Amino acid sequence: MKKYYVHPQAICESNNIGSNTRIWAFTHVLPNAVIGTDCNICDGVFIENNVLIGDRVTVKCGVQLWDGLVVEDDVFIGPNVTFTNDRFPRSKVHPNQFLNTNIRERASIGANATILPGLEIGAGAMIGAGTVVIHSVPPNAIAVGNPARIISYVGTKQDDNIDSNPLTIKITTGETNVKGVSLHEFPFIKDMRGNLSVGEFERTVPFIPKRYFLVFDVPNREVRGEHAHYTCHQFLICIKGSCAVVADDGKNRQEFFLNRPNIGLYLPPMIWGTQYKYSNNAVLLVFASEYYNVNDYIRNYSKFITLVNKNA
Repeated sequence: MKKYYVHPQAICESNNIGSNTRIWAFTHVLPNAVIGTDCNICDGVFIENNVLIGDRVTVKCGVQLWDGLVVEDDVFIGPNVTFTNDRFPRSKVHPNQFLNTNIRERASIGANATILPGLEIGAGAMIGAGTVVIHSVPPNAIAVGNPARIISYVGTKQDDNIDSNPLTIKITTGETNVKGVSLHEFPFIKDMRGNLSVGEFERTVPFIPKRYFLVFDVPNREVRGEHAHYTCHQFLICIKGSCAVVADDGKNRQEFFLNRPNIGLYLPPMIWGTQYKYSNNAVLLVFASEYYNVNDYIRNYSKFITLVNKNA
């Protein structure tokens, strides 16, 4: 006895359907498609053979899921979302292999969005209605527009301590909502001959650096960082222009707006850091406590969360 529901006016050729899943009218599921448990597949959906859908997924009306698509658990796909699997389609011409697209767990895609092939929508990300996604979207990012641009991060507490006006002196330094992350204000000496700001390592900067690097000439829509470190401490100062930094300890997430050369942000190890919203003239200076070591980087957000939970 089937433990899932198929509307009488739907065509479901697959037997790989999880319990409590509901497939509604005018939907067509091809034989090799796999659909998990407790999913809701609404009217007028087409699901091709090489499609894998996880548990508790909602697919609203008018969506076509093509070969090469993987949809993980708890994903929401809005009405008339368009997926593609061939960057250079021609009638009667098929590639040897269609590009794979991955929609990671808990992601949501708004109505009428278009997702180009071969991309990844990160865990927990949100894609706005009508958005055209031409690059992969990182975990928890909120992306909108054509082409898609990241405007914020899900669950991020906006930093109220730094006003967007660089002439405003209101700032509260010290501990933040993210474990171990702290905001620092350095002396600012104004002089007609030129302004000066100064800091001291192991005093105002809480470690002695072994390395520094500069990030500059970043297109406004681009995102930098997107990783954590096992052992390396970092200290960020936007010495020119402005940028936003999102710090994430796996439980709390906060966004900081760095727009003055006398404001610094300390990121200890095991903090997922992301920088975006760069102004055209932004120059970000980063001090690091360790020499470069590729093995010190955690670049997969799911792995980061697993490590955080393991060490809790």
